[in-house]
Amino acid sequence: MQWQHLTVGPWGRSPSLAVRLAVSWLTNALLLGLVAAALDDVRVDDGWALLAAAAVFGVLNTVLKPILRFATLPLAILTLGIAWFFVSLLMLVITKELVSGFDIHGFWTLVGATLIVWLVNLALDITPGPWQVTGRRRRLRRVRERDRD
Repeated sequence: MQWQHLTVGPWGRSPSLAVRLAVSWLTNALLLGLVAAALDDVRVDDGWALLAAAAVFGVLNTVLKPILRFATLPLAILTLGIAWFFVSLLMLVITKELVSGFDIHGFWTLVGATLIVWLVNLALDITPGPWQVTGRRRRLRRVRERDRD
């Protein structure tokens, strides 16, 4: 397999799993911090609550979200993908229920928070940078580099 020898960027070979998880965790923490700063009804008690919420949010997005997206595929087709917006919203609901010190008050605040998360992830997906070392972004970068060769 030729792609195994590709580099991820100027920092050399593909980072280890621990580094990729740390980057994902910190990205989630920054993202949830942005949501808390942008929306008045999102409350984070302290940095530890933010880091805990980022960890829970990351695990939910890695483990539960793909299962729910698969399970809701027929509904997503019927609703032209709107059902998956509510799957993403559910990840925030579960995170706020599991992490004390991280609260999102109100349905419309949840909708706004979900939109912010979606927009930031969209921007990260299309903007090259060191944050593209995890998951789908990493695979897409490998495919692009392979196709360029």
